Amino acid sequence: MNRSGFFYDLLSTLFERPGIARIKGDGRSITALCKDLIASEGEVSGHNMGQQILSGFSELTPEAEIAFFDYLTEEMDIDTERLQALTTAYQNDRSPENFAGLLDAAEPKRQELLRRINRVPGATGELVKMRARLLTLLKDHPSFERTDLDFQHLFSSWFNRGFLVPRRIHWQSPANILEKIIKYEAVHAIDDWDDLRRRVEPSDRRCYAFFHHAMPDDPLIFVEVALVKGVPGSVQAILAENRKILSPENADTAVFYSISNCQAGLRGVSFGNSLIKQVVEDLQTEVKSISTFVTLSPIPGFNRWLHQSVSEQPGGSVTAGNIERAMETGELGPLAEQSQWLRRQAADYLVHEKHRNGAPRDPVARFHLNNGAMIHDIHAGADLSANGVRQSCGLMVNYLYDLKKISQFHEGFAESHTVFTSRDVRTLADAAAANSNGRKPKNGS
Repeated sequence: MNRSGFFYDLLSTLFERPGIARIKGDGRSITALCKDLIASEGEVSGHNMGQQILSGFSELTPEAEIAFFDYLTEEMDIDTERLQALTTAYQNDRSPENFAGLLDAAEPKRQELLRRINRVPGATGELVKMRARLLTLLKDHPSFERTDLDFQHLFSSWFNRGFLVPRRIHWQSPANILEKIIKYEAVHAIDDWDDLRRRVEPSDRRCYAFFHHAMPDDPLIFVEVALVKGVPGSVQAILAENRKILSPENADTAVFYSISNCQAGLRGVSFGNSLIKQVVEDLQTEVKSISTFVTLSPIPGFNRWLHQSVSEQPGGSVTAGNIERAMETGELGPLAEQSQWLRRQAADYLVHEKHRNGAPRDPVARFHLNNGAMIHDIHAGADLSANGVRQSCGLMVNYLYDLKKISQFHEGFAESHTVFTSRDVRTLADAAAANSNGRKPKNGS
């Protein structure tokens, strides 16, 4: 990924597949096409039906979408009676034939349907969009989660690390790729082309992305990196228009200040861990002076938790009303006077507040801690954008990737959800817990 952007743009075209050809249907309904595709043995007819299914799905009304996913969920589910019979047969005779039959019976028909649709050139991206639509329906149609599990199962194979193409995004990268970086940026909005240029062109800035050979012009995830001296405590300094550009050889720290997942239909398929590891390896090779790898991360659920947890602090100006006004207006107001109190509350939230599965409640913390990072520091006034104030009163966090301890920290978190922190962060968290007026950390989110 430290090679030229041109090389990777050229390489990606070797894997490029054409987009879906929108074809006129032959009169069969989309569910009839699905049934016939499963029964079909012909490659040409299978491609034709797969194209018709994808074309037809893109034109469905919301009501018809629900009917389609209901068909996949109920009519293409496991035949439990057949499965029971074959399980009994395999218990009595563990022959390869019985084993093959058992495997076939244990798999819902919709998995094979999705595989056959995916044989159509350009279908992978369309199936990702199909799952994105499915995800919007799960709340009102929980039974559809069975179908979603099949999408997840297949996508985890189709999008594993071996199939991902890493590319560095340059100012000279194709315009359609740069436009999507602007569109998909989910942490710190990119205002315009000049703003994008400041993030990818200077010698002390980097942007890296993962692509898939079946979706060569659509990034799956990307990370923005700043090369700096010392661990930063403010994103304003990183994104400043008139900042002084640092020569890479004078930098000692690489800061991951924005990680954006681009495809809603790939939710639950993890790329971030692999991308961070790839970028660390490349930067170690390219910039020998870099010895520290940290993030400058948001705390997306902090304000919501704080508003629910705190009614009033005696002797201070922080109240639920102040928090609510900050979330609504994007202005810190009297909260600015309480930066140390806010840091303690954030440490309490990150260290003590738990999701129902026992992991930290905050999703960004879960991600980085599971990757082997530790909570290094918490900064007040670090993100004064309207969004930064609304979601976390302007606070941001450094997660430190200590290359000598990543494996130890990852294993500790994976085995027992141990939250590793610096001494300063632990002191803040303990102080908040000791002064919580009886408020105890809550589980669930």
